[in-house]
Amino acid sequence: MKKYPVIVDYLMIIVGASIMGFAIKNLYDPINLVTGGVSGIAIIMKSVAGIPLWITNTVCNIPLFLAAWKMKGWTFIKRTFTATAALSLSLYVIPEMPFLMDDLFLTSLFGGIVSGLGVGLVFLFQATTGGTDMLAALLQKLFRHYSIAHIMQVLDAMVVLLGAAVFGIRYALYALIAIYTVSKVSDGFLEGLHFSKQAYVISDRYEEIAQAVMNKMERGVTAVDAVGMYSGENKKMLFCVVSKKEIVTLREIVKGIDRKAFLIVSDVREVFGEGFIEY
Repeated sequence: MKKYPVIVDYLMIIVGASIMGFAIKNLYDPINLVTGGVSGIAIIMKSVAGIPLWITNTVCNIPLFLAAWKMKGWTFIKRTFTATAALSLSLYVIPEMPFLMDDLFLTSLFGGIVSGLGVGLVFLFQATTGGTDMLAALLQKLFRHYSIAHIMQVLDAMVVLLGAAVFGIRYALYALIAIYTVSKVSDGFLEGLHFSKQAYVISDRYEEIAQAVMNKMERGVTAVDAVGMYSGENKKMLFCVVSKKEIVTLREIVKGIDRKAFLIVSDVREVFGEGFIEY
């Protein structure tokens, strides 16, 4: 994987946080979608007390950063500090231009996609936007038997429930759609879009199949020693990774050589190495 200069890392963190700021200000806030975190609290505070989003986001994060800086040092918080500052600034400078307000489902779905891209970009460059992420990391010092992820889920759930109490259950349910979409989009962004297929082949004619795959598809094949527990016989199991479009060719090769072969195919998120993603 290409190693980017540190300045590029920080620029991408700022871009990701700005994308999140746009989604919060012009997609979530206009229709009262509280998706958790400090941004959700900011939406509630704006509706209840008229406090601008960027002020709540900044004020809530200041004590968290002071505590984190004291407990873990500047190295731990510097990237997250950059992302949080960029998010607050984007909430302040991005003009209000709400759209899609007449369609709650489309807004929550599109908001989740846009916000997921921003979250994925921030996470990809090893930062978060503070808020419940930072609070969960601090609380984990007190509740060591819980993971940061578990604590963060509880904190976000509490914010969503608070949003439901203020705006009604209908908006909270739409917020769940946005939360699910953010999770899927950000996970896909982090795990990569270079999906492949892995295949296991069990056949008595494994040598012919392996040669055909290597010659016709120019893909590597690995033979793994295996034992059939029913028959008690020693066997060779072939393992190989191919692109999605090549799985049809692999299936035809196996079927053409041994129609009794056992073929198992499953998804692979990313593959690093020759013929796939280069290191």
